[in-house]
Amino acid sequence: MELHELTVRPLLVFGIAMVVMVGSVFLGRTHLRRRYALDENVREDLGFILPSSLTLLALIVGFSFSMAAGRYDQRKNYEEAEANAIGTEYLRADLLASADAENVRRLLRDYLEQRILYYTVTDPAKVPAIEARTDQLEAEMWSALLPAARATPTPIVALVVEGMNDVINSQGYTQSAWWYRIPDEAWILMLVIAIGCNVLVGYGSRGIKGGTRLLLILPLLIAIALMLIADIDSPRHGFIRVRPKNLHSVAESIRPR
Repeated sequence: MELHELTVRPLLVFGIAMVVMVGSVFLGRTHLRRRYALDENVREDLGFILPSSLTLLALIVGFSFSMAAGRYDQRKNYEEAEANAIGTEYLRADLLASADAENVRRLLRDYLEQRILYYTVTDPAKVPAIEARTDQLEAEMWSALLPAARATPTPIVALVVEGMNDVINSQGYTQSAWWYRIPDEAWILMLVIAIGCNVLVGYGSRGIKGGTRLLLILPLLIAIALMLIADIDSPRHGFIRVRPKNLHSVAESIRPR
């Protein structure tokens, strides 16, 4: 499994991160402590290195969270844009001749159904069929306007053609926002820095009573942070996903009575 396929599963990210972080802490506490004695001079140096490393980790995690949140907001905005484009074009279809208008409205209803499925389906195996049907409907909708556009190239018909262009373009913008996620290199960088921080925490621990339980706090916090980033960054598998509320609203408004 490649890294970008792993990071779309938040719970798996949490489990792997927790195991790796806890292992790093105890690696520093046992193996590293046996090899390098922790005298006062080393502890003093560690007092400078560890806070700097944790600060760097916080910056990288914050930067990655900002990227994921920004892409999530973008997906929400494009869902709203898609709904507006489809609803507007459905109304503009009334400007066409009666037969053409009914054909365009029927295609838009079928197209809207596929767009809602695209947002709600969680099984990746079903996505190619939805995308293929979406592409087919886009071609059919565009072809449905060509006879009217060629026969009567008036500003009114041009308005309908422009609306259809907005419908198709909005789907492309949505697709782009779903494709681009946090790069694998950023995940690797976060993981390497987090491992280093946990090794240093384990190495510098004083071995006091109850200290073993306290050493689990940092791995747990890092694992939760990585899970949250993976959840927001995953458009289809996460718990925090864009719900097609606007598309559902449009579907209710254009449903044939």
